[in-house]
Amino acid sequence: MFANFFYLIVALLITITYPAAEASNFPLSVSMAMLFGSAAAFAVATRLRFRGIERRLSSGSAAQLDHAFNARLTRQFILAVGLFAFDIYGLSLPSFLSKIPVFTAAPTLAALLFMLLFIAYLSMVWASAWPAYRVLYDSNLSRRAYVFSNISFSTPILLPWFLLSAVIDLINALPFTLPKQLLATPGGQVTYFMVFLVAVAVLGPFLIQKFWRCRPLESGEQRSRIENLCRRADLKYAEILYWPIFGGNMITAGVMGLVNRFRYLLVTEGLLRFLTPSEIDAVVAHEIGHVKRRHLLFYLFFFACYLLISYASMGLIVFFLMNAAPVHLLIRWSGVRQATAVSFTFSLCTIALFLIYFRFIFGFFMRNFERQADTYVYTLFPSAQPLISTLQKIAATSAQPADKPNWHHFSITERIDFLKHCEIDRGWISRHNRKLRNSLAAFLALMLIVGTAGYQLNFGSGGERLNRHLTERILLREIKDHPHDAGLYQMLGDLYYGDGAFEKAADAWSRSLVLEPRNPEALNNLAWLYATCRKQSLRDPARALALARRAAALKPSAHVFDTLAQSYFVNGMYAQAVGAARRALAYKPANRRYYEKQLQKFQRAAAARGQGA
Repeated sequence: MFANFFYLIVALLITITYPAAEASNFPLSVSMAMLFGSAAAFAVATRLRFRGIERRLSSGSAAQLDHAFNARLTRQFILAVGLFAFDIYGLSLPSFLSKIPVFTAAPTLAALLFMLLFIAYLSMVWASAWPAYRVLYDSNLSRRAYVFSNISFSTPILLPWFLLSAVIDLINALPFTLPKQLLATPGGQVTYFMVFLVAVAVLGPFLIQKFWRCRPLESGEQRSRIENLCRRADLKYAEILYWPIFGGNMITAGVMGLVNRFRYLLVTEGLLRFLTPSEIDAVVAHEIGHVKRRHLLFYLFFFACYLLISYASMGLIVFFLMNAAPVHLLIRWSGVRQATAVSFTFSLCTIALFLIYFRFIFGFFMRNFERQADTYVYTLFPSAQPLISTLQKIAATSAQPADKPNWHHFSITERIDFLKHCEIDRGWISRHNRKLRNSLAAFLALMLIVGTAGYQLNFGSGGERLNRHLTERILLREIKDHPHDAGLYQMLGDLYYGDGAFEKAADAWSRSLVLEPRNPEALNNLAWLYATCRKQSLRDPARALALARRAAALKPSAHVFDTLAQSYFVNGMYAQAVGAARRALAYKPANRRYYEKQLQKFQRAAAARGQGA
């Protein structure tokens, strides 16, 4: 079930990293025909896949059938992700919505629409898998209830994204400039994300239990027993709820909520029906252990660390993509637009980073947190034997092999074996806790390194050099493909000038003017370089004045007249410099203080030389 979270988040990453193109790959009618045709083919193929499992239900071991069933589920989910990626990148579906004002004003609505499309693909898989699921796991769930249970359990993972994006859309739509200005700064973005993350972590459980349609556990012996155990452990909570996941027949429990007011203990009817009172106590003690060991807070910390890693690595990923030969071979071979190809490859890298982090790093800690919660039983009871018997019952009733590996749990066999070791020697508990502390310390040190590197890449001098190098490579590649584009040479000159490579800047601007002699910005920039360059060998006052006069005639503006005034000044024509500086001020520039200082400089020079102004 938890694997569904991965598929949904991968689909979300595909959606939000796509750069909506101005033109689609196909006309709307063709794209719609291909969309419905591919969806129908996927539905038929999925149904045929699971019919093979249905035919084998009368033969074969339960373990073999369970493996085959879950293998087919995984394959079809991966195919669903591939089909969805084809819809987004191959059919360019977002490009059609980008022309509709409501989706332009609220991009979250467009993304939500595509997520509903992906959920529809997942629902096709669940609906086709239901007949085999019902027989294999001896379930009385209807097809509709099975599909809805999967959707209701998985989709709350999208809640933080939806609320986060919806609030940003609302801020952008409102006529207030201050919130928009704050969100435009890196500090404002980080602050917003952190505050929002904490708010969702605190309030999310309240919304999720409503979405799952949980209801309070009625008064009685079972509720009283759980309440007494919580009091004994000094655990505060908002409510004890029935968890109707998959009809409530699963033997499982859960806890969610960082703060007492919005913390909920969840139990299924199956757990209360099949377990003895002491076994129920052991399961509840396990969930209490998650709270007491602050695992829920650690989960929030790990999610924040993922955001940090993503932010720190984004620049490196872009740098790699813009310099990776395979990406450019893909562009030339496929004929797709560069922005689309780079975005698609960026999505793949982002997805790979997400899967690696959560599958291996977060999964490692999650498994060990679960083991630590198992051992918390010893804090409340002298023995974990009721928890061991519970695990044995789960293995016996789930039709899944007890040694089946799990990315977020140790297998049932591993959990039982560990608890049996603890029954004999409590030192296993302290060794496990020490292992976790050391692992967390190592992870924290790694995050400090990543955070420092990320800061340097995004705000430090190293990041500036990397960005400039990346921009240079992009411009040079574009110039190679479009050698007659004067604007590219102008931008390259601007980049070189900012780096202090004045000879290269002069050469790039000169090339721009060869291609487009009436380019006022190239004229102005080259004039400024010849008039002010700190490298004396590049100073050329006469040429600076000629270029500045042409620029002012083509584009009279504050910065162009400032360049003209400076050109007059270096040629000793101080009165003309004063006149040009006054014309620059007449355009009411934003940085008025700079222009006033320039005028005063020229006036002093004119007065000293006796030139009237």
